[in-house]
Amino acid sequence: MKVTKQALAKLSTVYKGYLEGDKIQQFFDDFGIKMAAGHWVAGSFNDRFIAGTYTPGLDDSIAGKIARVAKAGIKGIEFHDSFFVKKDFTKDKNAIAVAKQALAKYKLTPTSMNINLFSDPKWQLGSISNPNKSIRDDSIAYALQGVDIGRELGCESIGFWPGSDGWDYNFEVNYGKLLDRFIEGCVLINKKAKSYGMRFGIEAKLHEPREGNMVIPTTHMSILLSKLVNEACGGNNMGALVDYGHEQMYAVEPASMLYAADRAGVDIVNFHMNDAKTHSNDEDRIAGTGDIWRFTDFCYATIDLGYKGWFSEDQYTYRTDPVKSMAMSREFFANIMKKALLIYAMEDKLLKAQATGDAIATINVVKKAILIGQ
Repeated sequence: MKVTKQALAKLSTVYKGYLEGDKIQQFFDDFGIKMAAGHWVAGSFNDRFIAGTYTPGLDDSIAGKIARVAKAGIKGIEFHDSFFVKKDFTKDKNAIAVAKQALAKYKLTPTSMNINLFSDPKWQLGSISNPNKSIRDDSIAYALQGVDIGRELGCESIGFWPGSDGWDYNFEVNYGKLLDRFIEGCVLINKKAKSYGMRFGIEAKLHEPREGNMVIPTTHMSILLSKLVNEACGGNNMGALVDYGHEQMYAVEPASMLYAADRAGVDIVNFHMNDAKTHSNDEDRIAGTGDIWRFTDFCYATIDLGYKGWFSEDQYTYRTDPVKSMAMSREFFANIMKKALLIYAMEDKLLKAQATGDAIATINVVKKAILIGQ
């Protein structure tokens, strides 16, 4: 982001009132806020209670999804590598070419390539931490191919959500050995990403699809893992990929995790924006439809810590139109980010109030920005 005194002054003039329409992109441009969406957000959805899809007839091709992301007014898009491989898990050059053409046509920026090591039955016991060495080796080879695909498409970073790596029952795994295998795999992926000038982010989640825990259940563990991998590789290429809804699952204060990463010397590589109820499952609802205080606090932390990367929608809006849902997330995010910027413009007052330890004093500083947006 680029937060200047000149831009902050516009909050009470140019951007006074609720942001919508063309004003949203103008606001993003003035403050250097980069908004993206995962290609899956623009697709059709189904759950375990319906055999087909809630949106029959929707064009689920990569070109169709790229077109819908652009229609929602979003400027960036991230991918899963599984969209660019054949049934035998080898690279699909034609799919890559089609995506490149669509990206150019709709003027979208490819932001991140996510490694999909969870949606095939062969990874039911894990991918890079699988107890079977041949499956581990195969998973690492597949992940490295995903890095290659990301480079070909021009992505800035690699994301890895280890959906199948973890356990379902106590004593099912040796936690230390599981973590050792996982770290070894991440070192190899990070080294390749680093060689291409791409960042590598690890995405934590408490559980689901694993019923016990996933190997990286919280951002605390993402931070620790990134430090260990960076120590092995040298530099600071690996960092955390923070999913807002995943933070809600274990009811941590999402903003606090960003400061923890900063103090540990670990970068935030990417954000997945959505919403979820606290202590719930990964609902992936439209961003900004939950606790506005918590979300504004989170956005404030990204400003305060000088985050310069992308904010990417990761939502599953099962029963609503995907384009309208993406556009609404974008609109709500802009208005909540505006609240955070209004508070940042009063940083001196906020810090003074915080220094007293008086919650009423701090609430009095931020209340109008949060409740009425001015």
